[in-house]
Amino acid sequence: MTSFLDTILDSTARRVDALHGRAGEVMAAATEAPPPVSFADALSGPGLGVIAEVKRRSPSRGEIDGGLDPVAQAMRYAAGGANAVSVLTEPDHFQGSADDLRSVSAAITAPTLRKDFVVDALQVWEARSLGASAVLLIVAALDPPQLVARMADAAEAGLDALVEVHTPDEARIARDSGATIVGVNNRDLSTFVTDLAVAEEIAPLLADVPITIGESGIWDEADAARMSAAGYDAVLVGEALVRADDPAGLVARLRRAG
Repeated sequence: MTSFLDTILDSTARRVDALHGRAGEVMAAATEAPPPVSFADALSGPGLGVIAEVKRRSPSRGEIDGGLDPVAQAMRYAAGGANAVSVLTEPDHFQGSADDLRSVSAAITAPTLRKDFVVDALQVWEARSLGASAVLLIVAALDPPQLVARMADAAEAGLDALVEVHTPDEARIARDSGATIVGVNNRDLSTFVTDLAVAEEIAPLLADVPITIGESGIWDEADAARMSAAGYDAVLVGEALVRADDPAGLVARLRRAG
C-alpha cells in the first residue's frame, strides 16, 4: 500500500527534477544572498521558544486558510514575539510556494525555516536563495547517509538543519547522526492522529541534543507548558495560530506558558 509519505515524495522528486533545470540560477542566487540570521541562536534564549508557521492547508486537516497572506500573517507572529517563522513551500499537498518563503524572509527580521520535504542538495541551496535560515530534514524521508549528507549541505550553505523525527528509532538516528536541532512531530504519519505523549516518550533520548522542539498538536498554553515540562526548548505551532483570532496574542501566551 502506498503511504502518504510515498505519495508526497513522488511529487517531490518531480519538483526536484524541475529544480535541477534551473541549477545555475539557484546557485547564483544563493551565492548572492546575504548571510542568514541564525535559527539556532534565536531558539537558544531563555524560556520556551515559538516557531510560528505560515500554513494554508495540510493533508490531515484539509484547507485551513486558502487565502492566507503569508507576509501579513508572519508580521502578526513577529508582533507576538515569535522566535522564528516556518513557511510551507510544498505546493501540491500544503498549498505553499517558494514565493511565500521569499516574501516572508524579506519582510521580517526573525529567522525563517523552509518547511518542505527536502531530499536533494539543490533544495537546500534554493532555501538559502529564498532567504531561509534553516531547512527541515525529515528522518522518515531520508536514510541515515542521506540525512548526514543533507546536514552537511545545510552547513555548507550556512543554514541550520531542523531534523524531524516521529518515533524513538528515528530519534536515535537523528541523535547518532549528530543533529543539533531535533524536532519531535507528535503526528502519526499513517493515521494523522496527534498525541503529545509521543514527544514526552522521546524526550529522554534527546537529552544531549542542544535544541529540541515539540511539533504538532499544540493548541494552547497548557499544551505548550506540557512540552516545556518534558524538556523541549521550543514548540512549532501552525494550525492553531492560523485559525486564531489574535495570532500575536497567542504567540505571546505560548511563550509565557514555558
